[in-house]
Amino acid sequence: MKISELNEIQKTELETKLEDNLDALQNLRFQKALQQLADPQQIRFLRREIAQIKTVLREYELGIRKDLVEGK
Repeated sequence: MKISELNEIQKTELETKLEDNLDALQNLRFQKALQQLADPQQIRFLRREIAQIKTVLREYELGIRKDLVEGK
């Protein structure tokens, strides 16, 4: 996911996406442990996306970003 796409998503959607990504990362780690992981790069990309989402959420907490209003 690109940064520009993260800018367009609302805070609540970001929180649910973060939870989904954390679950997916856990599943990928299990697959890696069982040596069933087809593409190890998935872990790297998923960790990067989690970090980007956490950064945007932190910016909301600090007041750097303002939550988007529905319909605009």
